[in-house]
Amino acid sequence: MTVTVILGTQWGDEGKGKIVDYYAKNADYVVRFQGGSNAGHTIKVGEEVYKLHITPSGVIQGKTGIIGNGVVVDLEILLKEIEMLKKRGKEPKLLI
Repeated sequence: MTVTVILGTQWGDEGKGKIVDYYAKNADYVVRFQGGSNAGHTIKVGEEVYKLHITPSGVIQGKTGIIGNGVVVDLEILLKEIEMLKKRGKEPKLLI
């Protein structure tokens, strides 16, 4: 089993979300291990733009997203993200 780890070194705004999205196509799981809703990931797939704060971006590609115990979950934001994804034809697979 191969594991790919993407870590930031500048405390945000490094473009990690785009890198995670790139590598997610070859992954089974995409894990978010820390942070909160203050972080944001903007992912563009074709002409579609997705803005996520809690949900691991790999769910856009149908991967299982894992929200780890180091993530500060704002339940209201998480539920809004899930609802937005479902409205856009994505059925996010999430483990918390």
